Amino acid sequence: VPSPWLIGQTLVADWALLGAALLVTLKITLLAFGASIVIGSLIAFVFVQSRWIEAAFFPYAVLLQVTPIVAIAPLIIVWVKDPTLSLVVCATLVALFPIIANTTTGLRSINPGLADYFKLQGASRWQLLMRLRIPSALPFFMAGLRISGGLSLIGAVVAEFVAGTGGTGTGLAYQILQSGYQLNIPRMFAALLLITLTGVGLFTMLSALSRAVLGGWHESARPLH
Repeated sequence: VPSPWLIGQTLVADWALLGAALLVTLKITLLAFGASIVIGSLIAFVFVQSRWIEAAFFPYAVLLQVTPIVAIAPLIIVWVKDPTLSLVVCATLVALFPIIANTTTGLRSINPGLADYFKLQGASRWQLLMRLRIPSALPFFMAGLRISGGLSLIGAVVAEFVAGTGGTGTGLAYQILQSGYQLNIPRMFAALLLITLTGVGLFTMLSALSRAVLGGWHESARPLH
């Protein structure tokens, strides 16, 4: 195992290569994260309209979650001809479920008394959604974001490993593969360090966003005393 000093030296010496790979992995991660937010939120809004719709289609969301991405990534890469798009699709599938599950739970977790009050006041379905359901769902949604952000990175890295095994050079995972083939262990650990730091950075930023959005009115964002 290389020393931390050697890993740092390698990171600086090979930054031109590793930095470019980091940008590729970040691009795939952020695109997948954004896609999972949009798609997952839309699916959750559809689910909350009808228990029948949720009961009929939620098992398919669970199926996507429990299916190993390593098993289906080669098929997606073959079917989707564009390398970047195929990796984004793989990472999106990994990150999608927490958004669907958390947002659906949040939209349904409204106070029954408040819901009855809104109806007594003649609130429309749209007003009920915008002024009660969405504010009630925000803590659940933000928790889903923190989970989904890390899963987007994991999905991107796993998809890059599969693509790299097939000869497609993309991202930090490919650099880990290549470094292993070349027995360049310091570079391998440097790439791994970048992936770890990226994951920590994503979680930190999403936690800060959650505190900014929920701070002052929801207990989950209040500091511990």
